[in-house]
Amino acid sequence: MSSSANNKDPNQAMREQVCQEFHGSVTIVVLGASGDLAKKKTYPALYNLYRDGFLPEKTRIVGYARSKLSHEDFIQRVTGYIKSPSSDKLSEFKNMLSYHQGLYDQDESFQALDKHIKELEEQRDIEPGSRHRIFYMALPPSVFIPVAQHLRRNAYAKEGINRVVVEKPFGRDLASYQEMSKELGSLFTEKEIYRIDHYLGKEMVKNLMMVRFANIFFSNSWDRKYIDSVQITFKEPFGTEGRGGYFDEFGIIRDVMQNHLLQILSLIAMERPISTEAEAIRDEKVKVLKCITPVSLDNALLGQYVAANGKPGYLDDETLKNKQSVTPTFAALVLWIQNERWEGVPFILKAGKALNEAKVEVRVQFRNVAGNLYRGTPRNELVLRIQPDEAMYVKFNNKQPGLSYHTIQSDLDLTYQNRYTDLAIPEAYESLLLDVLRNDHSNFVRDDELAAAWKIFTPLLHQIDQGDPNIHIEHYDYGSRGPAVLDEFVKAYGYDRSTKNYSWPIQSVSAEKNRL
Repeated sequence: MSSSANNKDPNQAMREQVCQEFHGSVTIVVLGASGDLAKKKTYPALYNLYRDGFLPEKTRIVGYARSKLSHEDFIQRVTGYIKSPSSDKLSEFKNMLSYHQGLYDQDESFQALDKHIKELEEQRDIEPGSRHRIFYMALPPSVFIPVAQHLRRNAYAKEGINRVVVEKPFGRDLASYQEMSKELGSLFTEKEIYRIDHYLGKEMVKNLMMVRFANIFFSNSWDRKYIDSVQITFKEPFGTEGRGGYFDEFGIIRDVMQNHLLQILSLIAMERPISTEAEAIRDEKVKVLKCITPVSLDNALLGQYVAANGKPGYLDDETLKNKQSVTPTFAALVLWIQNERWEGVPFILKAGKALNEAKVEVRVQFRNVAGNLYRGTPRNELVLRIQPDEAMYVKFNNKQPGLSYHTIQSDLDLTYQNRYTDLAIPEAYESLLLDVLRNDHSNFVRDDELAAAWKIFTPLLHQIDQGDPNIHIEHYDYGSRGPAVLDEFVKAYGYDRSTKNYSWPIQSVSAEKNRL
């Protein structure tokens, strides 16, 4: 292979694709531009895309919100969270930004927004047919539909491409989602809608398909004959911290499990798609979700954190109005997939706030070796750490080096920060916004996919919301691993926590010193 081929920028083809898609120009409208999501995630992601050359040359970014902000105050607000900016690039990026103040429920406000966008298009000499617009709703769900209606009536590009990015939550249950979907679908086509779940933009989640379908030793053992259980875990080390009023409307199941964790599950469990095209992938995700029976109370462990370690309990949150709330801040739910590949394999989803660490991981535990010569050896596991510090490792059994014949557990370790020292891993929003620009729906949630997801959780959610007397909430200390009965609950579904003779391997003393 020639040296020029080795030095070729792997991202150049995507840059060219974006430029061709939008004919060199696009207007990106960030609705809710004065909010936390916009300043912490959306604008830093857009800056990174600009810095790396992924935005078309004639891009303009318009912020829209109700807040009365001067141009200078707005610029300072939305660039304050950009990490390590280049002074030249940041100055250029600021010149692409403008702010337009308006309401979310008045046609006149959106007509004024449309006028502002048209003025920007004329300043750039954008030809009719190339006046493309992307609308990013960094908004609370209560205004999704009114804003979408006003956009469609007053600011829809009649001479170019339109794309609408919608943030979660997508409803509270199946019925509310179906109503939202019906309204949104009457305004925009499915191809124009991008329902964003930022977990689908995380590097290790995007790697799941590659791991499964590009490695024969995984693809041939990826079923109930070899896999005993799958755990998907989400842990946050902080509580609601003054957001109890908001959190109490949703709870940990709606906030994390019905979307983020279920999306990960679908990528782990789906059948091989016929291609890597977006619709082929999403077809398989929908098929496997339809095979999951609604989660039952018998397969659920619900918890709520209490004051400990100098931290207040959930019910102590001053913003929480209902001091008798039974909204779970922790849940362990077991899902069953009724198909040939996964019959009888428990998929254990665990998520909680105010736990002992920050971690999101997938743990695939394989079955015991049949007729094992070395009894008592732990099971093999494949672990994919999604955050923090992306990593993938396989736990396997090995003879202890030396004269003894003791068996120890070790691992084949791919820790990204050690292996890919020269590569920067993009933030999830950066990756997903690039997909919007590239017209790639692979990492966005389709309408029927969400309907299938809500069917799994809605019965249990209604039981919790209606105060079913059979609901039992286990309390756990702030900063603990979760409810005291968690290990017993997981063990009941066959998971073996044996870590006999296992410790994270140190390759050499010098390497460990360098790591620390």
